[in-house]
Amino acid sequence: MSVSNSETAIISAIKNRWSGRSFSEQAIAKNDLLTIIEAGTWAFSAMNEQPWQVIAAHKGTETYDKILSTLMPGNTPWAQHAAAFILTITRTTLSKDDTTLNGSAEHDLGAFNATMSIQASAMGIITHPMGGFDRAKAKEIFNLTDTQKPMAVIALGYLDSAEKLPEPYKTRELSPRVRKPINEIIIGHE
Repeated sequence: MSVSNSETAIISAIKNRWSGRSFSEQAIAKNDLLTIIEAGTWAFSAMNEQPWQVIAAHKGTETYDKILSTLMPGNTPWAQHAAAFILTITRTTLSKDDTTLNGSAEHDLGAFNATMSIQASAMGIITHPMGGFDRAKAKEIFNLTDTQKPMAVIALGYLDSAEKLPEPYKTRELSPRVRKPINEIIIGHE
């Protein structure tokens, strides 16, 4: 994996964050997984609602297998080797009355997920967030309410060799990471 086209001085935990697919057999310590989740709680959130919830599981547990069963077929071949999964859920209503929609809930969960991923990167753990999972099945398996919306499954683990991956995952793992140039992102600046 190589990084290309960085135009500014980005801190390494962000620049090196990578959605790898090749996971080693090394387990993630329970305390390390809790540290990653707690880091997420320090993300910004509208009105300090902190609408995030998670279901976390280490490989070899029933909960891990349940989360794995929700993944789309394109994610299962590589994700099944992850050391842990975190299913991230957003609470769609405000806590004050549980009926008023929180228009920032999904945005805030994205910040939570990104903050967890940066913490994991700083710890040498790769994260691979996936939208490719069956949300209805996850809701059913974990008895989520109508106000709990499953948004992503994050696979976590330590990086292993890309050579062990089948195609097309091996090629994806070895392709350079490229980000759009900043002048394509900024549409207004003074």
